[in-house]
Amino acid sequence: MKTKQLVLTLTFALTALGLNLAQAQAPMDHSNMGRGTMAMPGTQAEAMSEGEVKKIDLQAQTITLKHGPMTNLAMPGMTMAFKVKTAAMLAKVKVGDTVKFVAEMPAGTLTIASMARVQ
Repeated sequence: MKTKQLVLTLTFALTALGLNLAQAQAPMDHSNMGRGTMAMPGTQAEAMSEGEVKKIDLQAQTITLKHGPMTNLAMPGMTMAFKVKTAAMLAKVKVGDTVKFVAEMPAGTLTIASMARVQ
């Protein structure tokens, strides 16, 4: 179990490092300056990912998702916990639900910016 957790942690760290290096080398889109997040290329629909709710922690305001690739963050599919932008987001889903979501990384913290349950 500890080996799996270590592998997931290292995978996340290396992915985040790769993302930071790619952002540093990419030309910057200044159209979103001063709004708290850096604009990502493509449309909002392209940033949507899909996942299954595995755990909800109301006190910590986190949700654990088993998700597919997050193309807007160049991350492969895995199971991980995310902060949510607002606690109200957690009241709209339950463990076992399939959701579509947009994850962002403001100030280096993976955060679910928007999320909707798939009917």
